[in-house]
Amino acid sequence: MIPAAFLADLEAKPAVLRDLADRLRDEDPWARLAPARSRRVLLLGMGSSAYAAGVVAARLRAAGVDAVAELASTDLLPAAGDDTLVLAVSAGGGSRETTAAVEHYRARGPVALLTNRPGSDLAATCDTVVAMHAGEEAGGVACRSFQHTLLLLLALANRVGGPPVDVARLAARAADASEDLLARRDTWLPGLSQALLGPDGTHLVAPARRLSSAQQGALMLREGPRRPAVGCETGDWSHVDVYLTKTTDYRMLLLAGSRWEDELLRWTRERGSTVVAVGGDVPGATTSLRYAGDEDDDVRLVSEVLVPELLAADAWLRG
Repeated sequence: MIPAAFLADLEAKPAVLRDLADRLRDEDPWARLAPARSRRVLLLGMGSSAYAAGVVAARLRAAGVDAVAELASTDLLPAAGDDTLVLAVSAGGGSRETTAAVEHYRARGPVALLTNRPGSDLAATCDTVVAMHAGEEAGGVACRSFQHTLLLLLALANRVGGPPVDVARLAARAADASEDLLARRDTWLPGLSQALLGPDGTHLVAPARRLSSAQQGALMLREGPRRPAVGCETGDWSHVDVYLTKTTDYRMLLLAGSRWEDELLRWTRERGSTVVAVGGDVPGATTSLRYAGDEDDDVRLVSEVLVPELLAADAWLRG
């Protein structure tokens, strides 16, 4: 992994997202695969792929679709029949666990693959392959491919009964949001780095519908600069993470928009914790960072992870 190349991968996000938006206007990437409705949808992946799959599966369930996302490594893979759309997600197209899960299901029916490497050995074993079109990630970190996974899974959700989303427009708006954050980073990044990169690590918190942002953001801090970081859901935070505010120098990146923020903020205020809010003006936060389009929750879902990614790149470059 190369820190300068990782930063360059992030700086290319607006252009690559706009290219994806153009592709999505011209064609439906799932036209050869997904019927108008499938009775069951099974998404499989590891790491970033699993984070993105988890939130899209939850959106599908909320719309009444029988959908689940599973770690490809589980020994308890769900049963799948003729009515099940099995989709493996692997940006690099080569994780051992996802390869094994694909082998498990190939004996039972068709398996599709969403990947950034459609020429991989894994892709050659799948019945249908859909490309992410995230480009080469020279930094060695799945960053643009994470965003593209979300967008393409939202496009799939349109095909199988999920809530309708204009995914091409969303990709373009995410490009605008990313461009805004990148253009103004000199005004916000130094302050956020000082506030959030503490001696006891960084805690990222997001609503359940956007939990992938906290999970992926924490992964970026662990994977690049190798800093301790953990992702948590806003409501669950008061049951599982609150305890650390009493005994550590607690630094939180709060991705705004949960109705459960009041309890979280009560504890952080009482215990003098640092809270940086992103994507909303949160009363009680130490500071807030807004960006273009953040009034739209889907724009937040696709774009907000750039904030911890840039924190990670800055910390990685500084050593």
